[in-house]
Amino acid sequence: MGDLTASDLKRLTVSFGHFGGIDMADAAGNGVRGEVASLTLSPRQALGKKTSQLRRQGQVPVHLYGGYKESLALQTTYAELRRLLPKIGRNIPVSISIDGSDAEDICFVREVQRDPVTDEVIHVDFLRTDVRRRVSADVPVILEGTAPAVSLMGGTLIQNMLTVSVEALPLDMPPALHVDVSNLVDFDSTIHVSDIAIGEGLSVVSTGDDLVAIVAAPRVEVEAADAALDEEGGEPSGGELPGAEAVDPSEQA
Repeated sequence: MGDLTASDLKRLTVSFGHFGGIDMADAAGNGVRGEVASLTLSPRQALGKKTSQLRRQGQVPVHLYGGYKESLALQTTYAELRRLLPKIGRNIPVSISIDGSDAEDICFVREVQRDPVTDEVIHVDFLRTDVRRRVSADVPVILEGTAPAVSLMGGTLIQNMLTVSVEALPLDMPPALHVDVSNLVDFDSTIHVSDIAIGEGLSVVSTGDDLVAIVAAPRVEVEAADAALDEEGGEPSGGELPGAEAVDPSEQA
């Protein structure tokens, strides 16, 4: 797909799942899902080792590529990236324009390089995408609500998957998947990928049987169970899931 000009954007209407049709020309007035973040980049002359001087001037090297077009060496400010990157992550498209041109490309962030000491962004790669072709991206999973097995039984909520791979048109890609944990009523209750409700036009790439969330029993209860197993010659339960992350109930939405 070629560059999207301003007139192209005015004509382009896409479906945003259950949010209905949104005209790109009116996107800014249609709430969070209707907005398409934008970034204007400048041509970059400093290449190779000269980029160090560029960074000292408050500029960050940017690489724009893909879409059957030439790769471009560009730049932007630290301030612009600090504003943009937390909003879009790697699963939300951004409209990229270049100084001196009225054309725009819809892109995804493909790589962010950071300084190992300061954690400051030192380089960003943007990949052009065709808004008419479906793409896959890892979408963050946000656990919401209160799990009775936590509030009433003293368990610990374990989030076993932080992202789920989703396929959609670029402009339909959700910023996050919100999962209600109120069905976790005991320590045998689980939430799998197949239990996540997704919007129209989206499909899940991750395996449906993959475990998303579970509530682990209090440690004292696990230790009592392990003691009983020891007496019977069984294996201890351990009480943890490999690769899982405990969720502080106070941090739940």
